[in-house]
Amino acid sequence: MARLALALDPSVEDRILADLVEAGHTIVARVVGRRDVLDCLDVLGPDVVVVGAGAATFDAELLAACDERGIRLIALASTDRERAEAERVGLHEVLDAHADPAELEALLQGGPPVPSRLGDAGVEPDPSRRADVAGIVAVWGPAGAPGRTTTAVGLAAELAAAGHLVALVDADPYGGAIAPTLGLLDEAPGFASACRLAGSGALDRVELERIAQRYSSPRASFDVFTGLVGPSRWPELSQERVTEALRVMRARFEFVVVDVGFSLERDEELTSDPFAPRRNAATFAALGAADRVVAVGLADPVGLSRLLRGHAELVEHVDPDRIDVVVNRVRTSALGIDAHAQVRQTLRRFAGLADAVLLPHDGRAADAAILTARTLRDAAPRSPLRAALRAYVDERLLPPPVERGRGRAAFGALRRRTAAA
Repeated sequence: MARLALALDPSVEDRILADLVEAGHTIVARVVGRRDVLDCLDVLGPDVVVVGAGAATFDAELLAACDERGIRLIALASTDRERAEAERVGLHEVLDAHADPAELEALLQGGPPVPSRLGDAGVEPDPSRRADVAGIVAVWGPAGAPGRTTTAVGLAAELAAAGHLVALVDADPYGGAIAPTLGLLDEAPGFASACRLAGSGALDRVELERIAQRYSSPRASFDVFTGLVGPSRWPELSQERVTEALRVMRARFEFVVVDVGFSLERDEELTSDPFAPRRNAATFAALGAADRVVAVGLADPVGLSRLLRGHAELVEHVDPDRIDVVVNRVRTSALGIDAHAQVRQTLRRFAGLADAVLLPHDGRAADAAILTARTLRDAAPRSPLRAALRAYVDERLLPPPVERGRGRAAFGALRRRTAAA
């Protein structure tokens, strides 16, 4: 259900408020004017704003502010003139103020398609045909804690901040770290539940919404499917179930960022037991489904050695064109003078990798994020590490700037409509 902010005529609000609450929505604000709505957007972070279409509660500035924050805006028009003015400004979701509350609920739960910057006008884009967008991003790295989880969380936050509907998945069969990183409950592993439902054909939009946890941020909220807290449940993450769960998520979200395990071994095949559950099946399934694989390594002699060996294994399972190499914690204290050049030279010489992404060492920002259980974007917005992650997202994961600019206002409405559905 959605978090709603209301700015309506008292008679209209009184008529629909009880139905909204009964439907399970959370009312985070009830204000009287357009300026009050603008003031509450960053403070309360609503998913949907429902306003009257009159000049007192709606204008182009409010629409732009909601689009900038990825907040869906719905207007209730009392007259044909109000409806026409709202549509002229660019708002596509306008309902009659005297409509039955069930009509508003139907709009909140789905509603008619609106133009999207990723598809043709009036048609919601087919995820399987987004050739210019990396819908599923798998974050992999060799053993030794190279920063997979930090990178995955950072990518999810930056994609969400760019106005996209994002899911962050913890598919590490050796023990998930995303839930404690973001201060979320981990008693019930969300991704394991999704895989179990996918195995029985019961995973749908409603179930995804039920088992997901929400990381809330004023301009960069995203859904989180937490991982395993111990080894007892890894057999639930079979390759078929993980593949199906990611397929359903891909249809629901624009971006699915998956934190996978480090191991690329097939232990059960080595022991000649083809029927045994495979602990690394979830990793192989996520790598196979990914449009983009982010291979993360540490910028020190040991970390680079592990990355080079791991990358040689990775390309046996993943097309090299789908792999982006990211080297984390680049610092002179571990590599000497001109650490960036030394990393690039090592990767080029031993693996032929010429376009690796280098992330600076920023312990203070990383510590602040861990201490406050927030993303880098929220805990240290001016951090060099956060800036490097944002640059990578802009350059490698998002569509070209021209495509991003198309239908901005309409896309903001579509994003929140999908999130509330």
